[in-house]
Amino acid sequence: MDHAIEVFDRRLVRRRRARAAPGFAGFDFLVREVARRLVERLADIDRRFADALDLGCHRGEVAAALAQAGFTGTLVQCDLAPEMVALAPGGPERLRLAADEEALPFRADSFDLALSAFSLHWVNDLPGTLIQISRLLRADGLMLAAIPGAATLAGLRAALAEGELAEAGGASPRVSPFLDIRDAGALLQRAGFALPVVDTETITVAYRDPMRLLADLRGMGEGNALIKRRRAPLARTTLARALENLRLSRAGADGGLEVGFEVLTLTGWKAHPGQPQPLRRGSAAARLADALERLEKPGSGRE
Repeated sequence: MDHAIEVFDRRLVRRRRARAAPGFAGFDFLVREVARRLVERLADIDRRFADALDLGCHRGEVAAALAQAGFTGTLVQCDLAPEMVALAPGGPERLRLAADEEALPFRADSFDLALSAFSLHWVNDLPGTLIQISRLLRADGLMLAAIPGAATLAGLRAALAEGELAEAGGASPRVSPFLDIRDAGALLQRAGFALPVVDTETITVAYRDPMRLLADLRGMGEGNALIKRRRAPLARTTLARALENLRLSRAGADGGLEVGFEVLTLTGWKAHPGQPQPLRRGSAAARLADALERLEKPGSGRE
């Protein structure tokens, strides 16, 4: 692993996932939806994946989506917290183990497919983890990973900062940073994936009470795990002001709170000679300038 800057307290992330595990079924709506959308993408791919890996499996939401889609291969499910992976579905073709995404315990060329639904955003060395995923895939293997994007919880981040500035005279990071779509594409290329694609969509969740949002984040095990976080909890007055700011800035048509979770889906293939290759520079049969000139001739309707 590279000597990456440690942004997240991985031990705290593991402890929070362990605490969230027993009741996670009551808070897994976002992970279930992300897993469903991730697996839906496999329907457009005309090939069978015999051996799949689920990184950060939680309680088996990806496994459930794969079963619904008719997946019949072997699935290895792993999670940072042993307490979480123990609740994932087991069976002859459903293997489970606790594993750290920053130090994956798998041999090279072990899987045809690697999936991850909302787990890799807690990795300090994301480039290193992506390189490891590429290594453990067989030639022409596929990675599909869903990660919260930079717009996720942007309103909550701003509201907490404004509340602390107004009530305490200073602000500290209370919401973890998330990946930008441009950076995600660069990371896929750096990890050596072929045909890299990153796309974004937003899942909007409506809340009547802003406190319910905070309860959901705790129930998901998604509390602040920044190493440089302020250890002292927010004062009640600061929290009340922040949540009121959030409610006013994100009010829906019915007056409730609308919270957007941006989902970045990272798609990359392990290189294989049979994959489409870019044309050699200068090999085009027609000039782009000539095509544009024909399109812009008078009478074409262009003003």
